[in-house]
Amino acid sequence: MPDFDSGGVRIHYELHGDQDGTPIVLVHGYASSYQMNWVGTRWQETLVEGGNLVIGMDCRGHGHSQKPHDPAAYERGEMMEDVRRLLDHLNVARADFLGYSMGSWIGVRLMVDHGDRVDRAVLGGIGSGSGFGSAEAVARRMRGDASVTDPVALSFYAFASANPDNDLEALAACMEARQTRIPDERLAEIANPVLIVSGDLDDIAAGAAEMAARIPNSELLLLPGRNHMNAVPARQFKQATLAFLEGRPATPVA
Repeated sequence: MPDFDSGGVRIHYELHGDQDGTPIVLVHGYASSYQMNWVGTRWQETLVEGGNLVIGMDCRGHGHSQKPHDPAAYERGEMMEDVRRLLDHLNVARADFLGYSMGSWIGVRLMVDHGDRVDRAVLGGIGSGSGFGSAEAVARRMRGDASVTDPVALSFYAFASANPDNDLEALAACMEARQTRIPDERLAEIANPVLIVSGDLDDIAAGAAEMAARIPNSELLLLPGRNHMNAVPARQFKQATLAFLEGRPATPVA
């Protein structure tokens, strides 16, 4: 599958589905990849069957993309620009967006800075906080510090170390990157229709309802019995996303 140069970093991407279908960009979560997040969980299959052109990318530091060891390479604005540059590279003026966790925050930044490049956005595994607990603890554990006891750090380390393609130093650098909080007034300016999806047991993405309240044209779906690590393959998540992308209500109307 092809790569392209994004501001000096090589980014891997994939295209699947009807070339004339509605384009949708899929951006995975931290320590994951396009294949892990969206293929094995049958999202690619679901969206292709729905008539979409799936644009899947491996974020810098992940999957088959280049893996810098400099934290400055992973500032949220740079990771967002990878998405915009990919759309430019493919001559896609506007696309729908599907993100999970880190990928969802990249999508928020994309809508804040380049809302005209996005039609509808589905943001999974996102809440009102940073989503990672102690970033410093995550970075330390990725570098092999066995004294770390932070449960979020341990969870991400176990997830990341299970994939031999991961570069744990790159993932530590990604976690150490300076991330500027997006002010509520900028979130209030988002005009795109947004669906926010979170497992009701997701402590990593706590505050999904608060996040939905900050984005004017948004819907909220809570997945019963799901947490941050097992929400992605939920059938309800897929069904709601397909409905939302078609302009239908994603959540039951009372």
